[in-house]
Amino acid sequence: MRHLVDSQSLIWYVDQDHLLSAPAHAAITDPANDLMLSAASVWEIAIKAGLGKLTLSLPYRQWINQAITDLDLSVLPITVDYADVQRGLPRHHGDPFDRMLVAQAIAEGIPIISTDGRLGSYGITRVW
Repeated sequence: MRHLVDSQSLIWYVDQDHLLSAPAHAAITDPANDLMLSAASVWEIAIKAGLGKLTLSLPYRQWINQAITDLDLSVLPITVDYADVQRGLPRHHGDPFDRMLVAQAIAEGIPIISTDGRLGSYGITRVW
């Protein structure tokens, strides 16, 4: 099964594994699952690390490359189709990165591994 891993879940899995819920950890570590990472998450983590709002266990480029390799993540690009779905979403959530993840989850029909309970208001499946 495919799952979309949000930014916070990825950061916690790599640097603070004990913070993940048991279902989130199981979904990430299950070899039967194909894990997806949004380009929006790649960008969000880079922005926060660059601004000093996020400290990673390694320099950003090394950290993200290692996470992608270690978890065999497929990076979902931001496409016009995803942007169009995002444009039409109700305003349950104001964060543009999270709204893009919701749009991708809707378009792909996949659950999101996320601690953010507000994402459930979009009718998607959230693993936490």
